[in-house]
Amino acid sequence: MILGIDASNIRAGGGVTHLTELLAVAEPRAHGFEKVIVWSGAKTLAKIADRDWLCKIHDPQLDRGLFLRTLWQRFRLKRLAEQAGCEVLFVPGGSDSCGFKPQVTMSRNMLPFEWAELRRYGWSLNVLRLLLLRLTQSRTFRKADGIIFLTQYARDVVLRTTGPLPGRIATIPHGVGPRFALAPRPQRVRKQFDESAPCRILYVSKVSAYKHQWHVAEAVARLRESGLHVALDLVGPPGSGTPRLDAAQKRLDPSGVFIRYHGAVPYKELHRYYANAEIGIFASSCEAFGQILTESMSAGLPLACSNRSAMPEILGEAGVYFDPENPAEIADSIRRLVESAELRQQKAALAYERARQLSWTRCAEETLGFISRVARER
Repeated sequence: MILGIDASNIRAGGGVTHLTELLAVAEPRAHGFEKVIVWSGAKTLAKIADRDWLCKIHDPQLDRGLFLRTLWQRFRLKRLAEQAGCEVLFVPGGSDSCGFKPQVTMSRNMLPFEWAELRRYGWSLNVLRLLLLRLTQSRTFRKADGIIFLTQYARDVVLRTTGPLPGRIATIPHGVGPRFALAPRPQRVRKQFDESAPCRILYVSKVSAYKHQWHVAEAVARLRESGLHVALDLVGPPGSGTPRLDAAQKRLDPSGVFIRYHGAVPYKELHRYYANAEIGIFASSCEAFGQILTESMSAGLPLACSNRSAMPEILGEAGVYFDPENPAEIADSIRRLVESAELRQQKAALAYERARQLSWTRCAEETLGFISRVARER
């Protein structure tokens, strides 16, 4: 068989990570695919490793804006896939308008399906875009022959909107790259933290309205006022939450003594930040999976984590939880970890072991196996 992959809307972030990591370790011939064809823009294709069974096809229109990429998908993709002899089309972006059958798609964005999170953006073009995405993805899921969810939580949320779906359904979590793997280190006791060597807390994520970095900054400032030597490192590109984070930092730590925002960091360098941290924190309130959370787990960090969305499903008993919109709860969770080296060691070990079950090889095996079953059935 020949597998086609529509990566026309895979351009940045977790979508690119998933596609590149999956194809780097995939063994499609074991599932009956002699050839895999990927259509995408130049930047995405450049990040995908060459394989002898892989054909990367670039169309200049896929380097353009969303409108032109949507037109390409709607009017060209089906014909291209048919001419290439594809037996099945995989659409990891979640939205399709070409109508190729059989088709397998993915749900990887919870924002369009969670009203409470949408309301954070007020009446804006971003909300209109997300509402449109809700319509297009719901339609795609109802027409697809197979749908992949990343967590049971994401599956339940989407099905409350779409109702029962006629296609096959699978829950396949993402993997974690081996370069993030770092066994838990010996933990410093509280008295070893001081002003020159504070306990370093790391939060990696885009500064979005549902990531709550400003609440984390408030929590760390409260701990400093209580006498704990802690410092916060924030890593991630700016976004809709940047004004709130900027305001919090100017109010709480205008000199940047204990709150450091490093901005966007290249993905290939991210593991170095995890390796230099002592506690990881993840305060998102809306995730289909939480790739950053699993990277922190794999890096052997004890974790203070949001109790919302898919996070408890991923982290299980391996974290200390808090309400991401309550700075007092965030501070209490961090305090518990800072004050107890034993608790940090225990949680880090549990998180590390859970992360070891999440490999990209396993993700690729389950994904291609599922797509193959759908193709043969249809």
